Amino acid sequence: MKLSERFTEALTFATQLHANQIRKGSGVPYVAHLLAVASIALEYGANEEEAIAALLHDAIEDRGGAATRKEIRRRFGDKITDIVDGCTDTDIIGKPPWRQRKEAYIAHIPTASASIRLVSAADKLHNAQSILRDYRLLGEELWQRFHGGKEGTLWYYRSLIEAFRTNESTPIIDDLERVVRELEVLVAGAKEN
Repeated sequence: MKLSERFTEALTFATQLHANQIRKGSGVPYVAHLLAVASIALEYGANEEEAIAALLHDAIEDRGGAATRKEIRRRFGDKITDIVDGCTDTDIIGKPPWRQRKEAYIAHIPTASASIRLVSAADKLHNAQSILRDYRLLGEELWQRFHGGKEGTLWYYRSLIEAFRTNESTPIIDDLERVVRELEVLVAGAKEN
């Protein structure tokens, strides 16, 4: 598969939308996450529309809500917008409480389309890899970055894996589970010391 000018346009648009954002506590430009999610999705078989949605997966949630959704629909069409919507836990500016958003997101995964599940899993896999890497560097201090803290964050990722497995067991979900399991083992080891 060759990526077309639509992918390039989406990359430019995503870079512009997220230009001033950095990853939580890391100083890494946010676009690195978007590129990683698109890369992971492509490596696990995404088509171009899914790869574009991967680049834009946080745009509605973090960069303008309904107005951004409208712009994505205008530029990239309904299918990509639907995937991005499916990866969005809220489009409300002034987000609802963390646990409420995460429970609703988990609940929708079993009925989400295969495209939404692929892009969402790519996002969660990259996030989990980043958490694991940062936990190795920072230890328990890491959890201060997250609204759910240690217990909530681990609950969220374990619950997501169960929700994804409701439909299928795929290599990307297997890889997500391996990363989360490794994180859980490190955390449990830290408790014992």
